[in-house]
Amino acid sequence: MSEVLETLSGGLADVVDCASKAVVRVEGRRRLAATGIVWSEDGLILTANHVVKRESGLIVGLASGEQKPAEVVGMDPTTDLAVLRVKSNFDGIPAWVADDDLRVGHIVLALGRPGASIQATLGVVSALGSHWRTPAGGELTHYLQTDVVMYPGFSGGPLVSAAGDFIGLNTSALVRGVSLTVSTSSLKSIAQELIDHGQVRRGYLGINLQIVRLPDGISAELGQKTGLLIAGIEGDSPASQSDLFQGDILISAGDAQLRHMDDLFIQLNGDRIGTQLPLTIVRAGEVKKVEVRVGTREG
Repeated sequence: MSEVLETLSGGLADVVDCASKAVVRVEGRRRLAATGIVWSEDGLILTANHVVKRESGLIVGLASGEQKPAEVVGMDPTTDLAVLRVKSNFDGIPAWVADDDLRVGHIVLALGRPGASIQATLGVVSALGSHWRTPAGGELTHYLQTDVVMYPGFSGGPLVSAAGDFIGLNTSALVRGVSLTVSTSSLKSIAQELIDHGQVRRGYLGINLQIVRLPDGISAELGQKTGLLIAGIEGDSPASQSDLFQGDILISAGDAQLRHMDDLFIQLNGDRIGTQLPLTIVRAGEVKKVEVRVGTREG
């Protein structure tokens, strides 16, 4: 038994040693520094948005002990993610684990570098989640929870598999008192938006909505009990320039039924901007089809 534990212990230490080369310190706030992950070989760093309190004077501490000035590429407070850039080249960045390869019970390590040396804690994946709208309004396609203790300064650091691959980015700011990990697919899509546009673009229609129960006949016909009532339309908005009116009830967007607010928000991703979104509505007791061109809302 002692040999098994010794082998496991040595293996985990090797994982930490290898992965730590792509884990950096982020000095972006007045108090304790936080952690970041090397995202690309040409110097992009992924970290938690809430630890970047200034856009000038940012310092990134590398595993080698070298310190580099950093600039902000993009920030998204709604998903607590930020991308920084340093003038440095990195080799040997660990691979990223696909979301579908994660299972509850997998052994994981959380790494942090709030100081000069690497720190690590051990635990297991306790829950997997998908398609979550954060309290701040951001959208995550996948995330997970662990029983790993996140010490101060671990935010922005990686969750690492027993094989040494990166699973996601740890953050303590999305839900009060809960440490979550934003996993690979969410990180890739959000990071690319930040790199390309400096922010996460979101579709915008300019309508105020509330959930309502559909009339029994229409409910039976459509196979859904609720829809989204247009309670107001903003002036000079995409909706105001379409065939939508106050009092219409949205029941589907494209092929997606709209039972709750999040059902529509999911459809209004950055890829929809500038395209015609087909909507099915109920107006005066009749089911109709309309289209609206999706606009952009800053931030």
